[in-house]
Amino acid sequence: MKRLILVLAALTLLVSVCPVFAEQVRFDKALDYSAPENWAYYAEGEDKPADLFFICPTVDTRSESNTEDMNEKYKAMFMSATDAEKGIYSDTCRVFAPYYRQMSINAYTLPEEGFDLARDNAYLDISAAFRYYLDKENGGRPIILAGFSQGAQMCIELLKEYFGSSAEGKALMKRLVAVYAIGWRITDEDVKEFPQIVPASGEEDFGTVVCYECEDGSVTGSIIIPEGVKTRSINPLNWRTDGEKADSSLNLGALFSEEDGPIPGFCGAYIDENRGSLVIPEVSTEDYPKVLDVFPDGCFHLYDNMFFYTNLKQNVAKRTEAYLAARESASVRPGAFLIPIGAAVLVACIVLAIVNNRRPKEKGQAA
Repeated sequence: MKRLILVLAALTLLVSVCPVFAEQVRFDKALDYSAPENWAYYAEGEDKPADLFFICPTVDTRSESNTEDMNEKYKAMFMSATDAEKGIYSDTCRVFAPYYRQMSINAYTLPEEGFDLARDNAYLDISAAFRYYLDKENGGRPIILAGFSQGAQMCIELLKEYFGSSAEGKALMKRLVAVYAIGWRITDEDVKEFPQIVPASGEEDFGTVVCYECEDGSVTGSIIIPEGVKTRSINPLNWRTDGEKADSSLNLGALFSEEDGPIPGFCGAYIDENRGSLVIPEVSTEDYPKVLDVFPDGCFHLYDNMFFYTNLKQNVAKRTEAYLAARESASVRPGAFLIPIGAAVLVACIVLAIVNNRRPKEKGQAA
């Protein structure tokens, strides 16, 4: 727990620093992702069966809208936040994680027009990085999109742009293992407008979105799930989408620091059927505070991955195995289907030959 306390203290200190205000501008050009310095991780884990395109959560607590100074201090915070979650996926995936000029935490308090501009600026880089990855590295490999908080929001934007009804979009959907969009929301309106956004309904379905946001049950609205909005969620303990409570015995291990290791049975959870949030009833907000003032009391947002770390790690492997098994079965099926057809044709030819040989010869035909 010592590392967690230090991390939270550092975040609190960062938030207390006055933000750097500057006039909002629209970025007209994405970062150059052919340059190695614009990747936190690039093709790490060559022997893994799937690719992970990972999008880091918000680490910029000073800029007014978007990070513009990609300095070493920013990149160090970026790497630390990425490393905190990368272990969920890295046993299964080859990792790609781009640096990007993300929205700062202050952007989430801007008026709608300012927020939309900050989001578009961040997504300009994310889209360019994903395009580079597709063109240079994917080669038909299975894909997992993953991100937390702002990273999850950007994953949903990638789904909207790249995985639609175009020829490429349909091909990419066939390669999509899953999207782990944790700490964000997907609504019925999203699903209706973008059919490629398919909420996960179990622990092994693929081409789906795993999404949830943790609260204590008292929250009525937040920047993640605004008041009056209901999100589509799945419980990472029992992999159900209804309100059935999953007991803490199903928790394979929360993880707050590598030194302390996993804590099995840390907490149970159930889905609030009104908000769609994931309620954590046994955990104290005093022990696990909100830290950031942009969140309301009772919000466990910062711990969305930590509380269920081991369950998520196991699920990435299980979901990928299910995807690979289905793809292998699909590739074998056409050949297997041709075998009985070929056999039937052969039998028909033999029968036809026998019938022709036994048919009486016409008069005048040579013996």
